[in-house]
Amino acid sequence: MPKIISGIQQLGIGVKDVHEAWKWYRQNFKIDVRIFEEKATAGLMLPYTGNKPRKRHAILTMNMQGGGGMEVWQYTEREPKEPDFELQLGDLGLFAAKIKSRNVEETYNEFKRKQLNLIGVLTKDGGGEKNHFYVKDPFNNIFEIVESNKWFKVQKWLTGGVYGVNVGVTNMQKSIDFYSHILGYNEAVYDKEGNFDDLAFLPGGKNKFRRVLLRHGQPRVGGFSRFLGPSKIELFQVLDRKPKKIYKDRMWGDLGFIHLCFDINNMDALRKECDAFGHPFTVDSSESFDMGEAAGHFSYIEDPDGTLIEFVETHRIPILKKIGWYLDLRKRNPELSLPNWLVNALRFNRVKDKN
Repeated sequence: MPKIISGIQQLGIGVKDVHEAWKWYRQNFKIDVRIFEEKATAGLMLPYTGNKPRKRHAILTMNMQGGGGMEVWQYTEREPKEPDFELQLGDLGLFAAKIKSRNVEETYNEFKRKQLNLIGVLTKDGGGEKNHFYVKDPFNNIFEIVESNKWFKVQKWLTGGVYGVNVGVTNMQKSIDFYSHILGYNEAVYDKEGNFDDLAFLPGGKNKFRRVLLRHGQPRVGGFSRFLGPSKIELFQVLDRKPKKIYKDRMWGDLGFIHLCFDINNMDALRKECDAFGHPFTVDSSESFDMGEAAGHFSYIEDPDGTLIEFVETHRIPILKKIGWYLDLRKRNPELSLPNWLVNALRFNRVKDKN
């Protein structure tokens, strides 16, 4: 059986205070359903943690309207480092995260009323058709709010989960081949070159770019495919300056967007495919890892510029922790989506704020 990619499971975000950061994402993006929370030692990421196991505190959290989640991640025994330079669009790695919205203009007005740190104004996107805008969280991470009409379950708030990322690259064709072949983003929504008005508000956004927005041509399948939904990857190659590597001289888990993670099935087939394509696993948990409330098999590869891509084959997740209800995904047909009522039960793990 070939590998199955069900969608973006989560975006890893390194922060100084995991609870402070998650509260902000709950209150502003409604990413408030806790899938797991654990304090433990990251012992398998040695190539990216200075060859030493590192203690950390991580929370995986989702938005019940659908889309990818966030793994909010904090070192607990060392002070996480920030870049020693101002990040600019086109720098190599994950520059910004896309958050899906049912109505971008209403979301912009809501964020403006809340006095969030908006970057620039509401503009048309790179395709010149849909509205989008950028907002920066209090931790110096940039999010692009983009329109989507694909939702797991429409509820009263405007935003959903992670819809994709903006990635800085050095060689556009090599990166297109990577994201197309391994991750299935095999259709270009647009492929443009020049200076772009909608980017001018961003740090480095006035430079000249080639930008390519990719989507997956076939609908995703698998247990969480309906919940995670479709997604897009936007690649940026800056043409009139030399980009810097966002995580140069820093560790995985330091401040910023640390990895993009995909929910998959059949890790063995994926390993063979990545090997054949010249992007072998750099980390492999082998068989199963246990995070207390969830379990599975994870691995990492690097894109052509070293950006970290994680794969997780989920074995067990908590549906209703209070009564000990866990779902073992190994007992199901991996191509079938989970029933909506079952995924909906995750809402009982929602964390509500008093204010």
